Order: sequence, then structure tokens, then C-alpha cells
Amino acid sequence: MSSLIIQNAFQAFASYDPDRISAVLTEDAEWLSPPGNAVAVTLGATHHMIGRKAIVHFFAEGFPRLFVRDVAVTFHGIHADSERGVAEASVTATLANGNQYGNDYCFVLEFRDELIHRVREYVDTARGHRMIFAEIRQ
Repeated sequence: MSSLIIQNAFQAFASYDPDRISAVLTEDAEWLSPPGNAVAVTLGATHHMIGRKAIVHFFAEGFPRLFVRDVAVTFHGIHADSERGVAEASVTATLANGNQYGNDYCFVLEFRDELIHRVREYVDTARGHRMIFAEIRQ
């Protein structure tokens, strides 16, 4: 059941739909990503979002400004029980600068009442910087 919570949540995040995103998070949800990661830097966002409203705003308003089309999340493994989950995934997309984005992630999630309460994101930040801040590839 918890693996389904994770899959549904990431489908909601990729939809950019604030109502769908809001529906998978607790009111006091937190999202922690590596400090200085290229996505947060580009969007002027914090690496530690606190509260459903902040996370919804990031995925519904900020994320689509950078990841403009072809957003896909491919799960390589999901391991979960009723309280915690770990998801290994690749995220691909076309960036606003025209470059292709592709990076591997590990998400450690905590659940409460079958909703996402806390996410800790691990990603190759150097690789993200190279793709996001590189010149447009022709």
C-alpha cells in the first residue's frame, strides 16, 4: 500500500496540479533537498520546504518554469512499510534552456495517515548544475 502512496504522490507532483499535489501531503509536510541544488538555486527556492502550501507552490508554480515538458519519473525500486519508504528513481525532462535533464534520485519518505509527511531527497547536485546551467545544446 505504501509503495502506491509513493507512486501516486510522484504522479501528482509531475502533474503540476495544486489540488492533486495538496491531496498527497500532510498539512505540516517537509521536503529536504541538498543545499545549493541547481533546481532550488534556479527557482530561488529553499532546499528545506516546510508546510503543504510551500511544497504545493514549488511543484505547481516553480517546477514547471524549469522543467517545461516531457517530465517523467521512472522508479527503479520502491521499498516501503506503513511508516517509511525509500524510492530509487530517474527523473528526465526538457529544461527551459532547451537542454535535456536526466538525473538519478533517492527519496526517503515518512508517512502519516497514508499521506507524505516528510521527504529527504538525495541527488547528484554537480550533474544537475551541469545540465541546468549549461549553454543550450543545438
